[in-house]
Amino acid sequence: MSRIAPNRHSERSEESRDGSRLESPRCFASLRMTRGRRSTEVRNLPKALAFLSPWILGFCFFTIAPIVLSLYWSFCRYSLLKPARFYGLANYRQIVIDQDFWTSLGTTLYYAAMALPAGMIVSLGLALLLNQKIKGQGIYRTLIYLPSLVPIAASSLLWLWIFNARYGLLNELLSLIGIAGPGWLTNAHWAMPSLALMSIWGTGNTVVIYLAGLQDVPTELYESAEIDGANSWHRLWHVTIPMISPVIFFNLIMAIIGTFNVFAMPYMMTAGGPAHATYFYAMYLFENAFVFLKMGYACALAWIQLIIVLALTLFAFATARRWVHYQGRA
Repeated sequence: MSRIAPNRHSERSEESRDGSRLESPRCFASLRMTRGRRSTEVRNLPKALAFLSPWILGFCFFTIAPIVLSLYWSFCRYSLLKPARFYGLANYRQIVIDQDFWTSLGTTLYYAAMALPAGMIVSLGLALLLNQKIKGQGIYRTLIYLPSLVPIAASSLLWLWIFNARYGLLNELLSLIGIAGPGWLTNAHWAMPSLALMSIWGTGNTVVIYLAGLQDVPTELYESAEIDGANSWHRLWHVTIPMISPVIFFNLIMAIIGTFNVFAMPYMMTAGGPAHATYFYAMYLFENAFVFLKMGYACALAWIQLIIVLALTLFAFATARRWVHYQGRA
């Protein structure tokens, strides 16, 4: 015991006669190692910044600077041809009484109300089908994913032919069963549902994300539910949906952002018509910026768009606590 006691006391700090504490040599060694690591990190910091400098400079010049400038220009009268002149809140006051703003916003929300739930349901249904163990599973997955790789310009031209009132494929198929198809893109009542139908064409990315979530669901849960007498619908509703709810929530947020950025599809297919039935918010912003050269007003519209998307996203996060379930959370 007399041999062990000194070693034990040497491993911890000791008290001096005046009551102060003296650190052991091992504590001093660990302190020197910590200081050495910190000094090494400080010496390596310039090298790390040098390697990161291309990305940092690009981020500052092409992301941060445009955001700051757009915020400043939203308070200015700026036409790209003359220097910006501070205009106060006049642009935002004009937005409130601008009828075209409300028309484009209503059109975008109407499109979102149709395309967003339809795309979510269809992509989830396809993912559930593709998750089954069937022959040729890889081929089916490839066929579902391929349309999402087609550029929006090419897919717009393709669907222009499909929706053609006289020679389109869709109306030809309807005529085989005795139904006279409408003018899909020339009728104000059918133009928006047509674009919503076309949006389902590119759900391949969403399907892949759903598939990844479905494959992470433990098979033990399905086995336990089956032992308890749950049928296929019960297993889907009480096991699959809760387990992939974080994936559903992620796709919902991305869909909300995507619906407010729809531009190329209506611009190429309908140009906002007929009778402004497909006049989206992004099209109105684009016309103010690059057709009417009202860049300050367009910047104000962009910040209003950001506020709307942010509000919808925060609302989704507020409601997520009730239906999104994360594994490991009590």
